[in-house]
Order: sequence, then structure tokens, then C-alpha cells
Amino acid sequence: MGSGSKTDPKAPRPAEHVAIIMDGNGRWATDRGWPRLVGHRKGAERVKEIVRCAPDLGIRWLTIYAFSTENWKRSTEEVLGLMSIFARYIEREADRLAAESVRMRFIGDRSRLDAKLQKLMAGIEARTAPYSRLNLTVAINYGGRDEMVRATRAIAAEVAAGRLAPEAVTEALISSRLDTAGLPDPDLVIRTSGETRTSNFLPWQAAYAEYEFTGTLWPDFSPAELAAILARFGNRDRRFGGVATA
Repeated sequence: MGSGSKTDPKAPRPAEHVAIIMDGNGRWATDRGWPRLVGHRKGAERVKEIVRCAPDLGIRWLTIYAFSTENWKRSTEEVLGLMSIFARYIEREADRLAAESVRMRFIGDRSRLDAKLQKLMAGIEARTAPYSRLNLTVAINYGGRDEMVRATRAIAAEVAAGRLAPEAVTEALISSRLDTAGLPDPDLVIRTSGETRTSNFLPWQAAYAEYEFTGTLWPDFSPAELAAILARFGNRDRRFGGVATA
């Protein structure tokens, strides 16, 4: 027998890129008779815990949906409160993320965000750029359709200017113009709170992702539940349109 080990083809496959729709913060708070922002603050604490445990669960890329393009429809108080929570998270977590070799970046249209928040976002992106133990991507003012419209307009402008031939527009080219350029597509998308919508989250990137919907509200979503979901994922047969082989 040789001394080298072989990979068991039937062994559970890891979900290296996990994307999470963090839903249920407001409901968690109102169920307890508290203001919705209390739930969002509790949700931010949960993010810290999930980020901390992710590398030990085999996750290399973690993408979380923090604020959608549709969330501007919420009350001014809630929107301003959420933006304050985002800024506070970046300010307070910068040192820890760097110490734990976590790279943080953001996707979404930043143009509508407060200038101070944009500066904080750019700062932590630059500070954590050298790290890769975990790649944390936060979607703020993000909408999948909006992202695709922005990318399509940019490509159309290049075609109109004669810098790009129409036949050069491929799936790979489109992917390279999305906010997630350079990131692998998600293996698994999780949505908390019992809702079963994808809510305009990574529609292009998650075309072949597995989905898991849990009734747990985000503030109650634990590392143990994440580990259980990952274990189920590992036993799924992912064929990407092909046929299973023996």
C-alpha cells in the first residue's frame, strides 16, 4: 500500500462560499415588545459570532445581506439607525478583523450612502486587503437587479464606444463587471426567519447555489445551526445540470 492518502469521493463536500440573507431582526425585537433597532443591534452581535466561527467550519468566503436597495422604504428612523449600526460595526471591528486575518469588502451602490460611512467602508477595505483567512463581503444598498443594470450599462457604453465587440460579451465578461468580480460564486445561500424568497440577492451569482431556509430569526441563528446546515449541504449531490457518475 502507498503511504499517500486519497480523497474519498463520497466524503461530505464543504461549502466554501456561504451567502446569508439575515432576516428577522425587527420581528425578533417586536415579539419581545422592543423597538426594531434593538433587534438590528442584536443582529450585528450575531454577525460577529458567525464571522468568528466561519473559518473553523471550512468557510473561506462569507457574504451577508445587510441592506437592500428596497430597504430605503423603511422609516427614516430605522434607516438612520441601521446606517449608524453599520458605521459603529466597522469602527469597532476593524482591529479584531485584522487580528484574525479577515478581509472585509462591500458590494452595492455606495453613491446613496453617507460620505462618512463610505469613507469608513473604504478604510476597512484597504486595511484588511492583505488578509484571506476569511473573505467577508457585506452587501449594503445592494440589489441584484440594480447590480446587473449597472454592469449592463457599463458594457453597453463600451460597445457603443467601439471598445468592445458585441460577440465578446460572455458570461465571464458579465461576471467580471459585477460588484462581486474576483469572488467565487456562492455554494450555499441561507435565509433565516422562515421566509422563502431570495429577495433580489445575488441572482446571477447564485444560479447554481444550494438554498437552505430556516425558521430561526437571525438574532437567534447560532454557530451550531450553521454547522448543521453545512453538514446537510455536504451530503447533497451537486451535478450542475450534469448526470451523476458512479
